[in-house]
Amino acid sequence: MTALVEADRVSFALGSARLVDGISVRAEPGDLVAVVGPNGAGKSTLLRLLAGDLTPTEGSVLIVGEPVTGTSLRRLARRRSFLSQHAATEVPFTVREVVMMGRYPHREDPENTPEADAAAVDVALAATDVAQLSGRVTATLSGGEEQRVSLARVLAQQAPVMLLDEPTTALDIGHQELVMRTLRDAALRGAAVVCVVHDLNLAAVFADQVVLMRHGAASAAGAPRAVFTEATLSEVYDHPIRVVDHPFREGPLVLPGEG
Repeated sequence: MTALVEADRVSFALGSARLVDGISVRAEPGDLVAVVGPNGAGKSTLLRLLAGDLTPTEGSVLIVGEPVTGTSLRRLARRRSFLSQHAATEVPFTVREVVMMGRYPHREDPENTPEADAAAVDVALAATDVAQLSGRVTATLSGGEEQRVSLARVLAQQAPVMLLDEPTTALDIGHQELVMRTLRDAALRGAAVVCVVHDLNLAAVFADQVVLMRHGAASAAGAPRAVFTEATLSEVYDHPIRVVDHPFREGPLVLPGEG
């Protein structure tokens, strides 16, 4: 199957610092890939390279078969949506207006209609549990509510590739599960999803593949059960880690060991 996201040995350097060092990522339709690792590992930089927000100093990135480098922003926006770690929501727009911004890439599509825009927004608001907030000004929301509104904007964009940097940040446990299920459902409908997550157990439950980063490089990549071993995680996180079978879900359960 043709990959929707394909990064081939991408690196990014600032002076002598290599923030990303020779990482390859591949995501096909239906894949949810989680990028995990300790603080400062280069996860956000990698996602910005995939999104075309940064230009690799080495290697290449293809989105839906086309290089991200040199592609116009409008064309990129039709192919990939991008939720950055610090999405700006301190703006005097209502929740519905912010989510409708996700439809901007479709404005010149002759097959798009106002009714299709409205329907996409309605679905996105409902999927992220913010429909009841649609008339609120975003600046009045809590951090968790803002995060879900930003995700709704990404969903409304309906791009075949979804790139999300810490989409569960500031969310309570129920909404963390909601967000990951929503991303899982998007993948099942044919999208390729790549997201940075800090919660290893969310990655273990919802991801098909994980990329475990340390110091800008990939320490391991593959299925969660293959990557999430006690030896590997303890080394990468520089802390004792226990990995056991989850008592009621498929896959491993990651626990801190005694320091």
